[in-house]
Amino acid sequence: MSTKNLYDDKAREKIKDIAKDVDFCMLVTNIDKKPLSAIPMSTKDVDDHGAVWFLSNADSEHNRNIEKDKDVQLLYSGTSEMEFLSIYGEAFIETNRDVIHELYSKADNAWFDGKDDPNITAIKVNPKEAYYWDNDESKMTTLFKLGMAAVSGNKQDIGEKGKLNL
Repeated sequence: MSTKNLYDDKAREKIKDIAKDVDFCMLVTNIDKKPLSAIPMSTKDVDDHGAVWFLSNADSEHNRNIEKDKDVQLLYSGTSEMEFLSIYGEAFIETNRDVIHELYSKADNAWFDGKDDPNITAIKVNPKEAYYWDNDESKMTTLFKLGMAAVSGNKQDIGEKGKLNL
């Protein structure tokens, strides 16, 4: 796996690409305490600044954790496409109805009573540090290369990894 650190626009583009491809991530809060609190969240948007947006219930445990400590970790694991992303950042709870309406889709009706549900908040995560592991090849090709490496003892190029510097 080769290392390719990305900067500024390229870093934001990589965050957007992986977060949108994978969609669901684990939002980890309560980082300073054990056990960590982790919950699956669906990515609603990644804005032009690289901030990742989610919808959430105002009375949820993770919202309460964010109110106490804004430090969070987002962990994306797209095993079918061999794409992985780790974002450490600062989370903010947004109650602006225009923002919520913009992020809301019909699929969100599974968790909320429509886009005007008074319990909906948005969570915005501003990345402080981010890392990626990405493979542009198919899973089958990657498995073949891993097999070749095991048989031959030679390293195989199975993608890129790097730090995303925003």
